[in-house]
Amino acid sequence: MSITKSETGPPAWRLLLGYVRPHRWALLAGALLSLVTGATGLLLPLVARELIDDLSHDRTITGALVLMSGLVVANAAVGALGSYVLRRTAESVVLGARRALSSYLLRLRITAVDRSEPGDLMARITSDTTLLREVTTDSLVGLGTGGLTLVATVAMMGLVDPVLLGVTLAVILAAGTILGVIVPRINRASRQAQDAVGVMGASLERILGALRTVKASGAEHREERTLHAAAEESWRQSVRAAKWSAAAGNTAGLAMQIAFITVLAVGGARVATDAIDVGTLVAFLLYVFYLMSPIQQVVGAITQYQTGAAALARIQEALSLPAEPASLPSPLPAPSAEPAALAFDDVRFRYADDLPYVHHGVTFAVPAQGMTAFVGPSGAGKTTVFSLIERFYDPESGTVTLDGRDLADWELSQLRSAIGYVEQDAPVLSGSLRDNLLLGNPDADDDALTRVLKTTRLDGMIARLPKGLDTLVGHRGTRLSGGERQRVAIARALLRRPRLLLLDEATSQLDAVNEAALRDTVADVSRTTTVLVVAHRLSTVTMADRIVVMDAGRVRAVGTHRELVAADPLYAELAATQFLATAG
Repeated sequence: MSITKSETGPPAWRLLLGYVRPHRWALLAGALLSLVTGATGLLLPLVARELIDDLSHDRTITGALVLMSGLVVANAAVGALGSYVLRRTAESVVLGARRALSSYLLRLRITAVDRSEPGDLMARITSDTTLLREVTTDSLVGLGTGGLTLVATVAMMGLVDPVLLGVTLAVILAAGTILGVIVPRINRASRQAQDAVGVMGASLERILGALRTVKASGAEHREERTLHAAAEESWRQSVRAAKWSAAAGNTAGLAMQIAFITVLAVGGARVATDAIDVGTLVAFLLYVFYLMSPIQQVVGAITQYQTGAAALARIQEALSLPAEPASLPSPLPAPSAEPAALAFDDVRFRYADDLPYVHHGVTFAVPAQGMTAFVGPSGAGKTTVFSLIERFYDPESGTVTLDGRDLADWELSQLRSAIGYVEQDAPVLSGSLRDNLLLGNPDADDDALTRVLKTTRLDGMIARLPKGLDTLVGHRGTRLSGGERQRVAIARALLRRPRLLLLDEATSQLDAVNEAALRDTVADVSRTTTVLVVAHRLSTVTMADRIVVMDAGRVRAVGTHRELVAADPLYAELAATQFLATAG
C-alpha cells in the first residue's frame, strides 16, 4: 500500500523556500549575476541604434563596435559564472533535501513503514528530490531574474516607442490567457507521472526482494507485465506533461513571432510617415528579439514549477508520516550492567484499526536474570511480545515495564541500547561481515569481537574466507547460508552487551552441533543477562528457567517444563509433538 495522498498542506512555494533558505545568499549571488547578464544584453540594442546613427551620418563606428564587443564578452563571462553558481546551489538544495528525507525515513515508526511501499519511499528520495534541482534554478531564480529582465526590457521598449510597446503587450496578453489554461494541466500530469514512478519503484523492490521465489514459481512473465504496466503509466503521464509543456513553450514562441511581424508592420508604417526613424525601429525590433528570452524563461519557470510542486508534495507526504522522536545515540551498557526485569500488564494490541487484536490482555512478569521461553501455536502473539518490548509498536491499552518503568517513559535510544534482538529471519545487510557484526556496537574492540566469534562458532568459517571479516556477504546476505546468517545475527546482538537479550527462533536454521553449542552459550549469557526466547524446539524450551505458554493472544500458563507438562494440556501436546519430531 502506498502513502495516502494529502489534499491539504503548505503551498509548494513555501515548501520550496524552506529548502532554499539555508542557501539564500549563494542563490542571491547567482541571481544578481544573472541580472547583470540581462543588463548587459539590454544595452546592446541601444549601442546598435547609435551604430546605425553613426553610419547614417558618416561618423566613425570604431567606438560603438568596441563597446558592443565588450558587452558581448562580458555577457558571456558573467552568464557562465552565474550559471555555475546557480547550478551548484541547486545541487546543494537537492543534497539538503535528501539528507533531511533520508534521516526522517530512518526514524519512521514501523506502523508507517507497514503501510508504505519501500520502493515508493526510495523514489521520493531519488527521483523526486532530483526535480528540486531544476525547480530551484529554472523556476525560483528563473522567475525572479526572468521577471525583472522582462520588466526592464518592457521599460526600455517604452522609452524607445510607446506605440510599438502597446502593440507588443497586446499580443503577449493574449498568449498569457492561453497559458493560464495550460499550466494547471502540467501540474496534474507531472504529479501523476511522479506517482507512477513511485509505483514502478515499489513493484521493482517487491520483485527483487523475493526474486528467488518469483523464479521458482515461474512468475517472471506475470511480474514483468506488472513492471511494464507501471513503466507505461509513467510514460503516458510524462508524455502528457511534455505535451502541455510543449504547448506552453510554443505558445510563447508563437506570440513573439506574431509580435515581431506586427511590430515590423506597424513600425514600417510609422517610419514611412516619419513618426520614427529607421534606427528606432531596428532598436525596437532587437528588443522584441531580446524579449523572447525572458518570456521563455518566465514560461519555463512556471511550467517547471508545476513539476516541482508535484515532487515537493510527494516529499512532504513522506515527511508527514509518523516518526519516532529524534534522539542522540545512547552508550551501550557496561559489561557489568544489571540484568533487566520485564513485565506485561493486561496488554491489548493490534497492528491496525481494521485488523483483529493480536494480544487480548497479555500479563506476565520476567525477573531480572535467567532465561524465559515463549511457546505456543503459530499466531499466538509471541513475536509481537518482542516488537512491543523494542517499541516498534505501542500497546493500545495496558503497560509494558522495564525495571518497573513504563517503556513509554524511556528514551528510545536508551531503551534499545539495553536490548539485543535477533529477529526470526535473521536479516543481514549488504556489506562486509565486519560491518554486520559491528552494526550495533561499532566501538567493540578486537578482543570482544574474537570472543563473540568463537562463542557463535563463526571463527572457523571466517578463517576459511580469503578476506576474512572483510568478505562481502552480498545483498541481504545471499552469500551466507541460513545458519550462518543466524549466527551473524546472534553475534551482532551479543556484541551489544545487552541487559535484555531477545531471541526469536534464533536457532531454527542451525544444525544439531551448532544448535547445541549456541544453547550452551545462551545458558551462559542468561547467568548475567535476562534472556527471552521464542522457541519451538523442545531442547531449547526445557533448559529455560520459566516457560510462558501463549495461545490466541493470551497467556494461558507460566511454569517450568515439568510443571506445565502436568498442568497444561496445550503445552503437554506441544511437548509430545516435539518429542515425536525429535524421535523421528
